[in-house]
Amino acid sequence: MSEVLLLLGSNKGDRLNYLNLALDRIDRISLQTPVVSHIFESEPWGFDSNTWFLNMAVSVKTDLPPLEFLDKLMEIESDLGRKRDPESVGYDSREIDIDIILFGDSIVDEERLKIPHPRAHLRKFVLEPLADIVPDYYFPGFGKSVKELLKSCSDKSDVRLWF
Repeated sequence: MSEVLLLLGSNKGDRLNYLNLALDRIDRISLQTPVVSHIFESEPWGFDSNTWFLNMAVSVKTDLPPLEFLDKLMEIESDLGRKRDPESVGYDSREIDIDIILFGDSIVDEERLKIPHPRAHLRKFVLEPLADIVPDYYFPGFGKSVKELLKSCSDKSDVRLWF
């Protein structure tokens, strides 16, 4: 059984409802009740939007291998209205985004999936929610805990506790 750390985000439509719907579906595929962070509000990263993101970190347990677990998460995103445009470059607003940040101590380097998430250590909106539930969790390949990565993160974007 592996502990998987996820980041959920939404900045389109009823943001809180999308987070709750995704969390309900994630709970169904987790072997144990998910552990969730507070909800944080953060300015869009990498693109302009008038609507800020709501983000939360979630810790779940699974026996599935990483790519199978990714497929389950992508199905949840799709069911909740997320449409991925293969021609799109860059970031855009979305009903729901579910990223695998860490998968136990696994390092995955597949075309469809990179674990640890390749930019998680650079993004305050990822590290703040993670630090809320797993501050001492070490990132494989970095030799630092979540709270150490957050402390040294150069991202100055605005991330604030929403509730």
